[in-house]
Amino acid sequence: MIKIFMLSSGRSGTNYLAELFSNNIENCIAKHEPKIDMFGKPIYWHFEGNINKIRRRFKLKKWFINRYKADVFIETNHAFLKSYSDIAMEFFPDMKLIHSIRNPLEVAKSQLNRPDKVWIGDLESSLNIKAYHLYRGDDGKKYCRWALTGKEKIFNDIDMNLTKYQKFLIQWIEIENRAINFLEKYNKKNDCFTLNSPQDLNDIKKIMEMFNFFNLKTKKTDTELKGNKNPGKTPTVITSEEKQQFKDLIDNIPNNYLKIFSKEPYIRFDWANMMVN
Repeated sequence: MIKIFMLSSGRSGTNYLAELFSNNIENCIAKHEPKIDMFGKPIYWHFEGNINKIRRRFKLKKWFINRYKADVFIETNHAFLKSYSDIAMEFFPDMKLIHSIRNPLEVAKSQLNRPDKVWIGDLESSLNIKAYHLYRGDDGKKYCRWALTGKEKIFNDIDMNLTKYQKFLIQWIEIENRAINFLEKYNKKNDCFTLNSPQDLNDIKKIMEMFNFFNLKTKKTDTELKGNKNPGKTPTVITSEEKQQFKDLIDNIPNNYLKIFSKEPYIRFDWANMMVN
């Protein structure tokens, strides 16, 4: 069984990708948020460095994956880099990867537009948050199950009062650094296909290139670009104030977090030059 995982932030086409694979690839199990999804407490355990707890949870996930009688298994959510990438390599060293990259300003704004579902840091007020979006960390505080804790080193390395929007930008920068570190640590660049989201998700030639990259067998001759693109209720429009917040962040973040953006795959994106302080 070919196993494929995502290197990505949220709001980067992950839900749509699951449906693309399900609709087009023969004998494929495509999951966006499976029963054992590794969000919530595993993210806190990753922050704490509690690898044993993550490993115990992932062993159950591995059992579910191995039960599928399929040629291809793909999981398309953004938990991989947030919580369990290193542990996954222990059990599936031959895994394949998709690196889905979206403009950071758009990712951050799309998440900012969902205050009832996504935030970073311990929960200060209820905001009508449903219990499903919460978990309690080992420190007894409540956190968002979809996001980093806000206690990770990168947040402490920036000497400025951060807005909510800037916290989402920092999360994106951290995830992209984790992606590159993962690929280099495990020598997986040749097993990884990069997508420019959302443009490439609407490009039949690019999607076929991805399927061929993984040597996947399609159900039909023609690829079907259909699926739920999970649009936000509020349009993703970047304001001039948010652009300034981004610039202020780049001016204050340590350069070691920005080095990756002067190299592939980022230099192919028109926004990469903004990532230099």
